[in-house]
Amino acid sequence: MSIDLNSRDEFEFRHNGPDKEQQAAMLSTIGVSSLDELIDKTVPENIRIRKPLNLPEALNEHRFLKEFKQIASKNKVFRSFIGMGYYDTVLPTVIQRNILENPAWYTAYTPYQAEIAQGRLEMLINFQTMIMDLTGMEIANASLLDEGTAAAEAMSMFMGFRKGAKKQATKFFVDENTHPQTIDVIQTRAIPIGVELVIDSVDRLDVSDTGYFGALIQNPDTFGNVRDLTAVIDAAHENDVLVAVASDLLALTVMKSPGAMGADVVVGTSQRFGVPMGFGGPHAAFFATREAYKRNIPGRIIGVSIDAEGKPAYRMALQTREQHIRREKATSNICTAQVLLAVISAAYALYHGPKGLRRIGERVYGL
Repeated sequence: MSIDLNSRDEFEFRHNGPDKEQQAAMLSTIGVSSLDELIDKTVPENIRIRKPLNLPEALNEHRFLKEFKQIASKNKVFRSFIGMGYYDTVLPTVIQRNILENPAWYTAYTPYQAEIAQGRLEMLINFQTMIMDLTGMEIANASLLDEGTAAAEAMSMFMGFRKGAKKQATKFFVDENTHPQTIDVIQTRAIPIGVELVIDSVDRLDVSDTGYFGALIQNPDTFGNVRDLTAVIDAAHENDVLVAVASDLLALTVMKSPGAMGADVVVGTSQRFGVPMGFGGPHAAFFATREAYKRNIPGRIIGVSIDAEGKPAYRMALQTREQHIRREKATSNICTAQVLLAVISAAYALYHGPKGLRRIGERVYGL
């Protein structure tokens, strides 16, 4: 008797779908005798390809991994100096093994069943606390999809706060030295909500122009320049112009926080805190603001409550501002987060601690 040791490595044995008996029952239910007949009745003739596809022979999993490792070995890995919000980082092995590679953490979402996800919610509380500490703000959400989205959300939030003489203001200023991918997202968001963007140097921002309702300034900017924005933000506030600062978490370990400069919102990405560049994503963005704006902040917020036994418990807070409850009256269409990446960044901060993060920041910035 011969045994094919590789038979279980073929696709049909690795496939989790319906078996032949289940397929036959499904086909019988819809009144066809075979998959070919189903295709004939559902796929229009004019879009079908009658000749075989020009594809190589199918591979089992073992051969596939072997051949693709050979192809991957031809890659030449270089150090990246592009920057612009994406920087290589060192992910501690203990975090990689126990969080990033651990299926128990595999989700991009905040949990709706808080009672069975207290550990995940606690890590998100840690993420929010870390963001508040570094940005100097009073409240932060449990992450957003990316930095560009967070910046666009700040613009939308500011637009909702227009009042008095600013009620009809439609101009939003964007620092020309903001990361280009962030500017692209803001430009896309501005069109449907009727915002006129002014992209220029911060030195030419005229906050006395009554047409402005808000501004976004990158600090450090996309070229790495750092400036104290206190005077700019004070002047903006005197003219009822709200200011969002797009910043960098590692830089904030060694520089004056945007909150101390008076910013109304601080946005950015947590990628530098242990998250691989991943060819541009995914990375967890952050959004921090002041207590006065807590009911207008986008995304999920994790808070502390009391459970049925009177013990402290984590849960999602202030959900009545969100789309799944308020629908078209929600403060934002964003009801999701990058939870796995946010958890990694929080774990990175816990692993290194405040002094360790500051040492990394000082080394990176040559201080």
